[in-house]
Amino acid sequence: MSDFFGSLSKVVHTSIILAVLLFLFLSFGAGGFALDQLFWSWLFRYVHVVAGVMWIGLLYYFNFVQVPNMSKITDDQKPAITKVIAPAALFWFRWAAFVTIVTGLIVAYLNGYLHEAMTLGVGSGGGKYTAIGIGMWLGLIMAFNVWFIIWPNQKKVLGIVEATPEEKPVAAKKALIASRTNTLLSLPMLLTMVAAQNLY
Repeated sequence: MSDFFGSLSKVVHTSIILAVLLFLFLSFGAGGFALDQLFWSWLFRYVHVVAGVMWIGLLYYFNFVQVPNMSKITDDQKPAITKVIAPAALFWFRWAAFVTIVTGLIVAYLNGYLHEAMTLGVGSGGGKYTAIGIGMWLGLIMAFNVWFIIWPNQKKVLGIVEATPEEKPVAAKKALIASRTNTLLSLPMLLTMVAAQNLY
């Protein structure tokens, strides 16, 4: 058993298999499913939520765990974070952001509200479109921060790209401000996403 749980690959693959089996059980219990627009909308929404959980989870890890505790780590221990953990976390962080945005846009397109949401429901009754649109725009801003502010500056801080000793503190501050901005926007973004699904 420890051999199984010692392998992330085995655990993740088993989780995927269990999710597929549960989907099939629930689907055939309700009469089956077809590979139609409803199925693809559901599938992309599921991937959207999974990627979003990883994205926001890592955002909170950086802001609530890693950054506040870096000053408590001795200098000889810091390379473990900056050379191993942070680069790996940033890989999953930025690609989770990308997948979250792409799948969210696909869901909006498949369900026919992409234009209404992107225009915040102006001229189309507001309500749900305004809520989901605000959430989508906040998500786009956050993803922009990840890819064009946080990641380029973290590459300098972590030594992935060359930077002078003077550039590194400036890059660290820019990355921190963008990351804290995303933390600030995360709860309003999640609120509007949930409100669009449940209040209208």
